[in-house]
Amino acid sequence: MNNIQRNLFYISFAICSLSVFAQKENKISNISSDSMNTVFMEAYNKKLTELEQQKRIDSLKRLELEARIKTLKTTDKLKRQKLEEDLSKLRVNDIKRIEQKKYQIEALRKTSKSYPVIGLLNDTLFNIYSKSGSFSAKERADAFSSRIRKLADIPDFNNKTLRIIKSETTIDIVENKNVIMSISENDALWANSSQINYATYIKNKIIRNIEDYQSETSFSTMAKKIALAVLVILISLLLIRYITRLFKWLAVKIKDQEGKLIKDLKFKNYVFSNTAKQIKILLWIGSFLKWVFILIAIYISLLLLFGIFPWTRSFAKTLFNYILNPIKSIAIGFWDYLPKLFAIIVIFIIFYYILKGLRFFKTEIESGRLTISGFYADWANPTYQILRILLYAFMFVTIFPYLPGSNSSIFKGVSVFLGVLFTFGSSGSINNVIAGLILTYMRTFKIGDRIKIGDVTGDVIEKTLLVTRIRTIKNEIISIPNSNVMNSHTTNYSNDITGTGLIVHTTVTIGYDAPWPKVHKALIGAALRTEYLLRVPEPFVLQTSLDDFYVSYQINAYTHNPNEQAQIYSDLHQNIQDCFNETGIEIMSPHYRAERDGNATTIPADYLDKDYASPSFNVKVKREDHRSTIDPLMPNK
Repeated sequence: MNNIQRNLFYISFAICSLSVFAQKENKISNISSDSMNTVFMEAYNKKLTELEQQKRIDSLKRLELEARIKTLKTTDKLKRQKLEEDLSKLRVNDIKRIEQKKYQIEALRKTSKSYPVIGLLNDTLFNIYSKSGSFSAKERADAFSSRIRKLADIPDFNNKTLRIIKSETTIDIVENKNVIMSISENDALWANSSQINYATYIKNKIIRNIEDYQSETSFSTMAKKIALAVLVILISLLLIRYITRLFKWLAVKIKDQEGKLIKDLKFKNYVFSNTAKQIKILLWIGSFLKWVFILIAIYISLLLLFGIFPWTRSFAKTLFNYILNPIKSIAIGFWDYLPKLFAIIVIFIIFYYILKGLRFFKTEIESGRLTISGFYADWANPTYQILRILLYAFMFVTIFPYLPGSNSSIFKGVSVFLGVLFTFGSSGSINNVIAGLILTYMRTFKIGDRIKIGDVTGDVIEKTLLVTRIRTIKNEIISIPNSNVMNSHTTNYSNDITGTGLIVHTTVTIGYDAPWPKVHKALIGAALRTEYLLRVPEPFVLQTSLDDFYVSYQINAYTHNPNEQAQIYSDLHQNIQDCFNETGIEIMSPHYRAERDGNATTIPADYLDKDYASPSFNVKVKREDHRSTIDPLMPNK
């Protein structure tokens, strides 16, 4: 209970502090409004001064004419008639002057600020708009409020205490010999009334206010109000106590449901939220709701407390306006914004269906159901993406004037800042995007092609506006920025797979002792054995060089499977070895010597005849009469 009271005290203190702060802000805003009101009233006061001067002149003339009429004899009919005509003209001028004042007042009614005359119950009795002599409207309102508060100190105050006395230009409300306030012609015009009627209305308003104050501040009434305030406080404390108990009970019930109603939230084997986490979240929500209800109870209690006593009713009104004014502002703002909101919805629907139509054409072109001469199917998606970005940008530009706060300097400043930030932060990305668009419309390669970019060779697995991703034969994923792709040469091995195909080639070096037709036949046979290599067009052999120790033979064969190059080359090399071994051709390396000094051949034993024997070292000697072959191992005879 002590904790609750302490928290209640802190919260009440905070709310009261906010009320005082809000009143200070209101005073500051009032000063600013006074300045604006002064500017708006300058023209009116200038015109009012001119009309008042004319009124004084006309009043003096009227008094003079009335005095002269009284002094005339009954026989001076012509003079009397002339004076009465002049007097009638003055009355007509007076009516015109009043009409001019009304016109000026109606023009300023929406922009001019009024100053309230505060009664004894801190309520507004009436408002003052115009000044009087050297006193501003605010000074007059403050003076009238002060004089009305002093009337409450009169012990025998009744409805006959105040009297209305008509003076030369004003109608005064007096108490004994003290003038409480003076009603000018301008005051009555601002109230759309005559002077005497407006003075009577104000007099009755003051009397009723004082009587209500005396009734509200009587001993019996104050005793009842104090008892009522104590009752409100007790009920508030009990309400807060039971709110706290209720949420404690709910917390216990939530913990008891662990493993029962509250179970792990999961999909298949993945647990989105376990039981402990759910209980923790529910307890946090309960604690949050508890304080929300406590604050609501305190707020309602303060409204009731401040509304009980006449001196604090203004605080109750201020607290109530804290909730009412934002709700009212939001509701009015939303209502005023509805036309713009409908315009935004219409614009959005139009662009939505335009994009839907473009998406339909994109799908039709991609699937091949719609063909456009010179427009390739792989251009459909990037073209659609470009048009979509442009349409979104145009839609945003169209909607921008309808957004709330779009004309504010803060909104414009943030927009400029974001634009500058985007410009400097995305220069590299923009280069990649432009390069990606160029690569798309150049049709340098497509997804699945075997390409070589610089030193990187592999299959294209992804092509975006920013990067191109390649999978190498070692299953490595390499991302290359599109700007780098544009700045380096690209080799596409898959570009002609639907035609004659890609030519794969490899070179072997064979000694001069091997007949070249035999080598050609063995190489072509190896190519025909290799999977993925085509029989038509037929493989062919090129003799690329005649070196010191060997001849270079290049086998060339066609394939429609460039992505299988690694396997093709491996199989081709295996088949070349097999074919050469089968035909008895030795594959010489650049540093391989072909001297037969008794060593065995390099052909594997599986490919040799069963009666094969390593040759001996032979020397052939040519004589004049005959040729003989001498074995160096035999002794000379």
